[in-house]
Amino acid sequence: MKNKERFRLGIVFNFNPKWTGGLIYIMNVVKTLNFLEDHDKPTVVVLLNPALQKYVDQIEYPYLEIVPHTFPSVYKGYLFSILQNKNLFVHDLVINHKLEAIFPMHDYPVKSKLEIKLVSWYADLQHQYYPQFFTKRKVIERNARIRFILKNSKDMVVSSQAVKDDFLKFFKIPKSLNIHIYHFVSIIDNLPDLNFEEIKAKYQLSNDYFMISNQFHKHKNHKVAFEAVAKLKEKGIEVSVAVTGRFPEKPESEYMQELHDIINKNELQSSVKFLGLIPRGDQLLLMKFAKAILQPSLFEGWSTVIEDAKSLQVPVIAANLNVNMEQLEERGTYFEPHNVAQLVSILENYPDRDYTKPLYDSYENRMKNAAYELLSVFKA
Repeated sequence: MKNKERFRLGIVFNFNPKWTGGLIYIMNVVKTLNFLEDHDKPTVVVLLNPALQKYVDQIEYPYLEIVPHTFPSVYKGYLFSILQNKNLFVHDLVINHKLEAIFPMHDYPVKSKLEIKLVSWYADLQHQYYPQFFTKRKVIERNARIRFILKNSKDMVVSSQAVKDDFLKFFKIPKSLNIHIYHFVSIIDNLPDLNFEEIKAKYQLSNDYFMISNQFHKHKNHKVAFEAVAKLKEKGIEVSVAVTGRFPEKPESEYMQELHDIINKNELQSSVKFLGLIPRGDQLLLMKFAKAILQPSLFEGWSTVIEDAKSLQVPVIAANLNVNMEQLEERGTYFEPHNVAQLVSILENYPDRDYTKPLYDSYENRMKNAAYELLSVFKA
């Protein structure tokens, strides 16, 4: 098949570099398309904020075009789009690069007159459940953006049935809007060539450790895990937890202080090891050898960490959120996210890993199914 005959899919790569989950999501969307049969693979045109170039350099895909582009600021983009009655975030890009679909659209200030699929995406409605975790301005901005999407978009992707249910709960959904559920999957590639002993020594970890890989936001709920470790220590049981994630920029972070207070009060310095933001390959390798992944979060749209664990065949102990149970089904071990005693019981009796027993569907099957599920959104 000649390249010009391939379906031309535009991928908007314009995120805050600090949003690790969003960056991984977009990179994995493109990488997932590698699992399509060659004749089904679209040409992927990455519409790139130049500040994110290093992330795109990590993507290997045979039919990839990179288009550096300076996107308008949000406020000016909305204002002038409304005044000119065309979506200035993508209008010229569609025409100039002969695109047949674009994903993910966050900014949809007006209805488009273009005869292509402009597919919106919204990660989750966390601000509806935990507005205290956001500034009032941010809550207003999120709701305004959602309302523009719902008013002007024809197709929107969400990551789970749980997120779709939340949209139906909190917003009036136009009959003209198609809501597609695409279950994001985690691509595992470029792992360091290190064995368990080497990666363990690099980060000075014990033989048996649990692992938390979340950013340090309040809703990620590290606290319940640290308090459980403290209770186990009181019982004479030593549990080790490796914690990765980008530290808050503000040194006076109240959340980090709260976590350090738990550690200092209970003398957990040897039990809880903060590793910070480490290379993703190292993070995945540490996950691969962990006793289990802990996901204590109070809210998720679709957990990247759980998808990482599934791709690596690692067991997961997760808060009993609807979305986590949708993601793991009967293969997860669950606890109430504020119930320290329940987590203590799970950790105290948690079995050793059986590396020979697959926990989830095979990696290849999951990737291929996800690739065709994603393609169907754009070509249906």
